[in-house]
Amino acid sequence: MNVQSKAAAVRDASEKRTRTIEELDGVVIRFAGDSGDGIQLTGNEFSKSVARAGHDFATHPDYPSEIRAPTGTLFGVSGYQIQFSSGQVFTSGDAPDVLVAMNPAALKANLADVKHGGIIIANSGAFIDNNLAKAGYRGNPLDDGSLTDFRVHRIDISGLTAAALASSGMSKKEIGRCKNYYALGLMLYLYGRPLEAEEENIRAKFAKTPQQAEANVTALGAGYAYAESTEMFVTTYQVRAADIEPGRYRSLTGNHAAALGFVAASELANVPLFLGSYPITPATDILHELSELKHFNVTTFQAEDEIAAVCSAIGASYGGVLGMTTTSGPGMALKTEALGLAAMLELPLVIVNVQRAGPSTGLPTKIEQSDLLQAVHGRNGECPIPVIAARSPADCFDCAIEAFRLALKYMTPVILLSDGGIGNAAEPWRIPDPAKLATFEARFRTDPEGFQPYARDANLARAWVRPGTPAMEHRIGGLEKDFLTGNISHDPLNHQRMVDVRAAKVAGIVRDIPPSAVQGPQSGDVLVIGWGGTYGAIVHARERAEKAGRSVAHLHLRHLNPLPADVGGILSRYGTVLVPELNLGQLSRLLRERFLREVVPFSKVQGKPFKASEIHDRIIELC
Repeated sequence: MNVQSKAAAVRDASEKRTRTIEELDGVVIRFAGDSGDGIQLTGNEFSKSVARAGHDFATHPDYPSEIRAPTGTLFGVSGYQIQFSSGQVFTSGDAPDVLVAMNPAALKANLADVKHGGIIIANSGAFIDNNLAKAGYRGNPLDDGSLTDFRVHRIDISGLTAAALASSGMSKKEIGRCKNYYALGLMLYLYGRPLEAEEENIRAKFAKTPQQAEANVTALGAGYAYAESTEMFVTTYQVRAADIEPGRYRSLTGNHAAALGFVAASELANVPLFLGSYPITPATDILHELSELKHFNVTTFQAEDEIAAVCSAIGASYGGVLGMTTTSGPGMALKTEALGLAAMLELPLVIVNVQRAGPSTGLPTKIEQSDLLQAVHGRNGECPIPVIAARSPADCFDCAIEAFRLALKYMTPVILLSDGGIGNAAEPWRIPDPAKLATFEARFRTDPEGFQPYARDANLARAWVRPGTPAMEHRIGGLEKDFLTGNISHDPLNHQRMVDVRAAKVAGIVRDIPPSAVQGPQSGDVLVIGWGGTYGAIVHARERAEKAGRSVAHLHLRHLNPLPADVGGILSRYGTVLVPELNLGQLSRLLRERFLREVVPFSKVQGKPFKASEIHDRIIELC
């Protein structure tokens, strides 16, 4: 062994003695950079890695609203946050333990969120004068002492990636696209994750461009090797696998889960599925996912506008298949007139609104829950429609099935509310046994004896008749119909009767809603009642308050119209009712109106989800 080899061996042995592994219960990591830096891909790949390790996790992708924001500016910062843990995880975390900042703008936009004493890994190669000026820095924050409250690691990710790929034959621009994988390699080493599975993923993902695939593999390995060899990282971290229910799991987003749920509903009902949709952020992924599942008797139609999309779905339902449409924000407003038509036709139809911040175009990539009152009341005339809401990405699967079950049983359009946070976020999903999913029947009437188009069953649902069924020709349409024959009717008393029966049909769905599950004491000081994507933050906040000795419970609503029959009784058992919402108090208004009970609204409309700490602090104030 030569002198240099001996020195290297001594150094390696010394590092092994001094480097420590710190075990953590959980960690929150945020990747941030330009939207062209592959931030979403990096976060997604890291989440897959922790999923394979058996951790519970939740993610929060954060996209810029501008399609092509100027590179290096605050407008173009893209983020991806993930919390993974050895225990149950319901949110992506309140504040990052680690921020990976690929440029100055990413640091500036996210620094305020990082925990005091947290780790910042900064791509120092991007902290050049031009980028600093674009981000609004007068000096370099890596040099001016402004980051003394954090553990800062300056790593020239851009330069080191270029050096690793110097002999690749790729252009400077192509090499620059690989730096996200260098950053991923750093983080895989720091948190004890192996490279092999990720290398396989890269080669599969970039199978059509082998040179790019191998370049990404090289960058990944270079980042991992740097973290392993440098003295910069004297501590690495390890999170124990979560103790979760045995089964087969996969990582999926809320939009993907919804798509799978709709296919499952089609299989359970044994009726083909049709989606008429117009692309709009953040709902478009449902269209993308369903377009890849045509082998399950799924038809997807990308319409020229929102009105054509919903009308095509209504036509599909009239034709005897499961019609559905997806949208968000102003797209829901454009569909409103057709929703009134669907209610008059009394056909099964599902409308998915993946909510975003409004009004108008608003903040199209940010989170809000501001369409609840629109879903419940937003149509002309007396036009009740059932409304349900998903609480998490995985819950979108169950809610998709529930929406079609109600639509078929009661012959009515059903609105399913999700939001951008749920739709884009990912979490582990335990794949259910298809044999254990509750079937529901799609019944088509074929017997013409005594047939009347608007004759009703015990649920006040009229018969579903496919066009062309012999001797069962009938009329349906937007003008008021006779109570039985379906002929156009302008009779005042008939109109009163039809309006009443349509309202009674929707109100009768309350019989199908299971008893509400209250987490925590069944009576006490404070009840936190929520809906949709606030679920995770409320769960963590309530648990913290309970550990501190507070009497606080949590009720989360899936069915919002009609509300469950037992909600009024539950509200009466608590001294104070707190309603956190990402709007200005829309559920609060519905609860006051329905139960004549004063509640405490807690509103947030910042395009960001609730932090568990925000809800916890409000609970403590009320206690």
